[in-house]
Amino acid sequence: MARFDKLYVLQQMQQTGMVPVFYHSDAAVAKNVIKACYDGGVRVFEFTNRGDFAHEVFAECMKFAATECPELALGVGSVVDPATAAMFIQMGACFVVSPLFNPDIVGVCNRRLVPYIPGCGSVSEIGRAQEMGCDVCKVFPGEVYGPAFVKAVLAPCPWSKIMVTGGVAPTQENLSEWVKAGTMCVGMGSKLFPADRVKAGDWNYVTQKCRESLAFIEAARRG
Repeated sequence: MARFDKLYVLQQMQQTGMVPVFYHSDAAVAKNVIKACYDGGVRVFEFTNRGDFAHEVFAECMKFAATECPELALGVGSVVDPATAAMFIQMGACFVVSPLFNPDIVGVCNRRLVPYIPGCGSVSEIGRAQEMGCDVCKVFPGEVYGPAFVKAVLAPCPWSKIMVTGGVAPTQENLSEWVKAGTMCVGMGSKLFPADRVKAGDWNYVTQKCRESLAFIEAARRG
């Protein structure tokens, strides 16, 4: 069962404006990254289901977060079918993210009041996902669509809550563009976790980057 309910997850996504996206086959590395992000102010974290035995790593991270990151809503990404969604929900996933929109996942998540954030690439797809109960839709890949797409979607559908993932960078310029376009939050992966920094175990770098990115988002919202 998820440690945090749907309202908490959505509230934290809205307040912080950023969801780190990360996968590593080594549970020890994944735990260090999660803790580094948490220390940097992150309160919603997406562990991506991208490797063999990823669910086993996720289970270890979930137990770790329960004690070391008490306010962190840990969810799972790269989920493309309902069976996988159900498996991760059983392990405590607080939310489920997809690179695509699979209507069959909606019922599994809604039954347990777990947010399902599907990847959408058109106004029609976003609208269909909203009709089925998806509070937040993910525009992916972000670097392909760009901030202009988000702004255009919100013009006729201002109630939409959009998360952008793919190509988002931890820079003031990039984050400001997404915030000003109207995104609810951004998902940030490889650019937040450079491979060389992860390999070197430079967790302080990750913490500082998270703090810096959250500050950029807050400043853009105020501006």
